[in-house]
Amino acid sequence: MKGMLSCSELFQIIGRGFLKIKTTSKRTPSISLEDNLRAGFALFSLKYSSLLQFDLHGAEEMIQHNLKSVYGIQRIPSDTQMRERLDDVEPDQLRRIFKMLFAQCQRSKRLEIFKYYDDRYLMPIDGTGYFYSNEVHCDNCCVKNHRDGRVSYYHQMLSGAIVHPDQKVVLPFAPEAIMKSDGSTKNDCERRSAERFLDHLKREHPHLRLTITGDSLFSNGPFIKRLKQDSHAFILVAKPKDHKVLFEEFHALPKSYCQMKREKITHRFEWINGLAINDSHPDCKVNILEYWEEHENGKRKHWVWVTNFTLTEQNAYSIMRGGRARHKIENETFNTLKNQGYQFEHNFGHGKKHLSTVFAYLMMLAFFVDQLQQLGCKTFNKALTRLHTKKSLWERQRSLFFTFFIADFEALWNALGYGHRAKLIPDTS
Repeated sequence: MKGMLSCSELFQIIGRGFLKIKTTSKRTPSISLEDNLRAGFALFSLKYSSLLQFDLHGAEEMIQHNLKSVYGIQRIPSDTQMRERLDDVEPDQLRRIFKMLFAQCQRSKRLEIFKYYDDRYLMPIDGTGYFYSNEVHCDNCCVKNHRDGRVSYYHQMLSGAIVHPDQKVVLPFAPEAIMKSDGSTKNDCERRSAERFLDHLKREHPHLRLTITGDSLFSNGPFIKRLKQDSHAFILVAKPKDHKVLFEEFHALPKSYCQMKREKITHRFEWINGLAINDSHPDCKVNILEYWEEHENGKRKHWVWVTNFTLTEQNAYSIMRGGRARHKIENETFNTLKNQGYQFEHNFGHGKKHLSTVFAYLMMLAFFVDQLQQLGCKTFNKALTRLHTKKSLWERQRSLFFTFFIADFEALWNALGYGHRAKLIPDTS
């Protein structure tokens, strides 16, 4: 179990990060903020379906013992206490923990396997929603006014992750909340949150060589100029309805062409280098790649990207794979959070200020730890191989946690990876 990306090592890092988080609350609570943060992390690490269930289990002696021995929670907060304390936490304070975990991944040398074209790391970015209600809301909720007079409230976030076309694991960075700012009458939007995401990226990882990928929302002059300014490469989806002038010029000019066949799939490429993204930004030059995927059964797919990589016959296939890896932010990240036990769209508690966002960050931290274990922990992968699916792994993890007194993380994961023996002995004392 011992290793740089083992669960025990990673949670020690998270614990150190929790110690540095402060609130402006002047109350003198009976349970520390650290214990509330650790309990919130345990909630998502154990894939609880609700905060109420966590609260009910916290009253049991065995689970109290395990929460202390495994997650380091000295005093278990009630659901009400957790909501009140975490509502006061500024979500940006949790950013440093993502950076600390990423640094651990760098030290482990496992990050190197994610290097892609031009010795860069692929980072798709995209936004997703995680809360929607016609009644429950907080000061930071975005607001949607319907034509029939109804008002809806929602939270979204923009997230980025390092991915690789040949790797199932993704490495999520701290998300950027999309929410209405204090005193603002306008909703936030994905583009503004992307600008803030880049600000944090430049400050926290100034030397990280990245290729940013994204949908057509980001293939605009100002955002591309910002990417170039920060020395990022990019492969961004472009659609004719969003780039009328660009596509008119692309289809009017002579293009370079190549075709190849790999594994019963024909890949066709056409490209032009050095076109202006639009009339409003004639100085913003991009290279445009059009691609068709044709299967022997007649199935056909089509994409177009703009990039700052100079396109050639030698790199067209690699650029295409990098552009298509954009879907990993949706499939391997958002869909995993929504459909594989993390309960991403469940309302664990909304609060009046930051609770909903803090829970989203803690859930993403639990996901990050699981991804890092899959990347570099032999015991985790032994358990995953033994139990076949992550769903079965999470179920067995909870089963052991609720059934046995557990000494530490190492004991829990060794039992999951190598099995255990036990007898049912009722306590009749």
